[in-house]
Amino acid sequence: MSFTLPELPYAYEALQPYMSKETLEYHHDKHHQAYVTNGNNLLKDSGLEGKSLEDIVKESFGKNAGLFNNAAQHYNHLHFWNWLKPNGGGAIPGELEKAIIDSLGSVEKAKADLIQAGVTQFGSGWAWLAVKDGKIIVSKSANGENPLVQGATPILGVDVWEHSYYIDYRNRRPDYLKAFVDNLINWEYAAELYAKATA
Repeated sequence: MSFTLPELPYAYEALQPYMSKETLEYHHDKHHQAYVTNGNNLLKDSGLEGKSLEDIVKESFGKNAGLFNNAAQHYNHLHFWNWLKPNGGGAIPGELEKAIIDSLGSVEKAKADLIQAGVTQFGSGWAWLAVKDGKIIVSKSANGENPLVQGATPILGVDVWEHSYYIDYRNRRPDYLKAFVDNLINWEYAAELYAKATA
């Protein structure tokens, strides 16, 4: 398979004021495009051509750093654009809400733990809700690493690389994370991934 940059599922202006048109233009059109371009170049003669993106991520981890970094970031961003939506946040679909409460105690605690994971991820990386052994966990990872290589399946992730928020929030990462949780999350997409992960 080769990597391709998807269109955003909404207009560049659609997430304002929480994420600006300028941020999406840089983040999607420049940063994600670079992961696609570099990933395709590094995929050639890697022995992993023809594998699924998930398999490329898992099989390059710890063996081919360049390919892993770009493939994992491509995977992360393919989902990230769908984890965002205009007028997001809000109610969580029933099955996912029940699972979050069962696994993490309450929706409020899950949101607080996700924000805390993002705030405390030193340098670049991601904060996650993932399914591991049938339970939902909160985790964080450096750079492009994701729960796929930690024995878990991501159902929600938030990008805490500076290019994800610096234009809009400067160094105020906690404010960006709160805006993400309260106003941007597409819980329906997270619920779809949860259903697949537990099927």
